[in-house]
Amino acid sequence: MSGDSYHYGDNVTMHGGTGNTGIVKNQGAARPAPDPALVAALAELRGLVADLRTRVPESSAALLDESVPAATAGGAVPAQERHRALMAIAGIASMVGAVGQPVAEAVRAVIGMING
Repeated sequence: MSGDSYHYGDNVTMHGGTGNTGIVKNQGAARPAPDPALVAALAELRGLVADLRTRVPESSAALLDESVPAATAGGAVPAQERHRALMAIAGIASMVGAVGQPVAEAVRAVIGMING
C-alpha cells in the first residue's frame, strides 16, 4: 500500500504571498425544520396573550409585551430566556384567574413540546 494517501479536512496550497484571502467554507450546519405543532402552539399563544393583554393592568401588559417575543420566537432564543419569558406569561395568566386560564394552558402545552 505504498503511496496510498488519505486526507480528511481542508487542504490549502498557496503560491505567492499577496492577495491571499483564506478559506471560504460555504458550509454550515443545516437548521432542522421547526416542528409544525410547536409553530402552531406558539401562534396560538401569541393570540391568547394579545387578548389577555387587554384585560390586565398596564404594568402586567408591559411585562407581557416584553416576554412575548422571547417566548414565541422560533429557535433563535436561548432556552433559559425562553423559559423565563414563558414563566412570566404563565404567572400573569394565573393571577387573573379564569380569564388567564387559556393562556396558562397554552404555556403548559408549549413547555411540554419544548421539553419533549
